[in-house]
Amino acid sequence: MKKGTTYQRKDGRWECRVSMGSVNGKRVYKSFYGATAQEAEYKMLSMQASQPAIITEMTVRELAAEWFYVTKNRIKESTAANYRMKLDKHILPAFGEKNCSMLTAKDIYAFIERKMKSGLSARYIADIIVLMKSIYRYACREYAVRNVLDSIIMPKRQRKEVRVLTKDEQRKLSAYLNSNRDLVTLGIAISLYTGLRIGELCALQWKDIDIRNKTITVCKTIQRIQSTNGKRRTKVVITEPKSANSNRTIPIPDCLISLISQFIGVPTTFVLSGNNKPVEPRTMQNRFKRVLDNANLPSINYHSLRHAFATGALEIGFDIKTLSEILGHSSVEVTLNRYIHSSMDRKRACMNMLSWSA
Repeated sequence: MKKGTTYQRKDGRWECRVSMGSVNGKRVYKSFYGATAQEAEYKMLSMQASQPAIITEMTVRELAAEWFYVTKNRIKESTAANYRMKLDKHILPAFGEKNCSMLTAKDIYAFIERKMKSGLSARYIADIIVLMKSIYRYACREYAVRNVLDSIIMPKRQRKEVRVLTKDEQRKLSAYLNSNRDLVTLGIAISLYTGLRIGELCALQWKDIDIRNKTITVCKTIQRIQSTNGKRRTKVVITEPKSANSNRTIPIPDCLISLISQFIGVPTTFVLSGNNKPVEPRTMQNRFKRVLDNANLPSINYHSLRHAFATGALEIGFDIKTLSEILGHSSVEVTLNRYIHSSMDRKRACMNMLSWSA
């Protein structure tokens, strides 16, 4: 607990002055004022009790580098690459040379406003702020630096509606996939009828598919991340799935068995490529767009297939717990809030279940 120097000012007020440390060799003070000496000292003690903070000469860049060094070995390589990208592209250009203990809420809100105006989504900006919060929790724990991020209110996220294929469009896509059988259409069919994420599909090997027991085991995913070795800007990595719940075994529906059986390959080869080199997600996305174009269907993101599977499964009677586990979600709330889309036909059918009470 710091002790302050208390004295009466010429204007009659009392001031309790506390040394907060030094910045660039210059000592920094903080003052507390009151009508009496006791009031000024009480304000100082109250601040120290609620915000036991100090001032250091460490910059945000130095703090972030230290935090990243102690954190990177405890997280996945893809997560570390994501953190590194957000630091280099957003956080450090804005705050890198600023003293980490001098950052204010005003600085953070101004940063959020600039990023919103630049066109970044509220969700992405919130992810950046969450990263900064993690860094400052470390600073608070290790150096007693005041965690200015604690009181920051995140920008309101506006959930973007996902364009999902209608029932007629899904039937048209299924017919095209059945009539044009190859490894690309096989992969699309697997996603449409099992809800696999594109990264999980690209990482799928034939050893993960058990035709006899009619199951698919999801235990890895593929993604392209920033490279830190200096030779390449990015690289493709195969890692564990998104979360612990994403490790799962999915029953294969009977309607897929004959299609999958037609292409079964060597256990160690990848399903989408038919060889030992995987197809990366953005390549699969491009191939999917060509299929949609050939089938005269509207352009949608590959992830929409997962949404279509979830919505369709619930409509034909899946219970939400089973569906959540098949999708690999951490909770049924995620399934309901993000992946269930009710069409007007479905809403009308539900409303028509009502009857006039006599």
